[in-house]
Amino acid sequence: MSSKQIKNYGDFISALLDAGFSMGGGNSEGIFSVISWNWEEEPPYETPVRWHTGDPETDPWEWRMRVLDERKDIAYAKLFFKKSGYIVKEWVPYFLAVRRGNMTFDEKYSDGAISNHAKRIYGTILENGMLPLHAIKQLAGFGKEEKSQFERALVELQMKMYLTMYGRQQKISKKGEEYGWSSTVFCTTESFWGEDVFEKASKIGKDEAIQKITNHIFTLNPNGEPKNILKFIKG
Repeated sequence: MSSKQIKNYGDFISALLDAGFSMGGGNSEGIFSVISWNWEEEPPYETPVRWHTGDPETDPWEWRMRVLDERKDIAYAKLFFKKSGYIVKEWVPYFLAVRRGNMTFDEKYSDGAISNHAKRIYGTILENGMLPLHAIKQLAGFGKEEKSQFERALVELQMKMYLTMYGRQQKISKKGEEYGWSSTVFCTTESFWGEDVFEKASKIGKDEAIQKITNHIFTLNPNGEPKNILKFIKG
């Protein structure tokens, strides 16, 4: 595992850029995480880092959106084991080569690899551009009775790397005033990363990508279980 000591946001970014990817917090799957859930109980070293304090310098919960607000080379989304994680731009083409290959969204859907609920969400964002969560539900026509299907489809699109989180936005009233809790904004991975990432991905074979990611994971965690590593990579 990484031996870097994380004492603030800057340390976290430095360690994440070195690692290339990370679970969002904790490492119950045995792959790799830059930050731990249990520092409050058993700190591995002296650090002011604590979850849910609201301090943007030392609260990992705040770092999720801070990364999206301040950087263009790191994404945060439901990427691994249907859980949140980080990925650095350098490694995105390799995961794209595995999870999307050279097939289009429509080809994947025709093959039954994409659900109808996911298609509704994806089509809505393609048509309207980046959208906050509440607007996606409304424009895609998801009712309250489809809450679980909507949530599963949104995770599916992130895991298959068609959508990613862009940031957050508050609801706007008819008077043009912000109100309520912030809502997560989503966009296509193409609009988030740009064409060069996808051009590189198109030149990487699936097996090549799996091997490269696997080798790197073993540098981060020599004790990783091959079965879990493959699941981490394939999504």
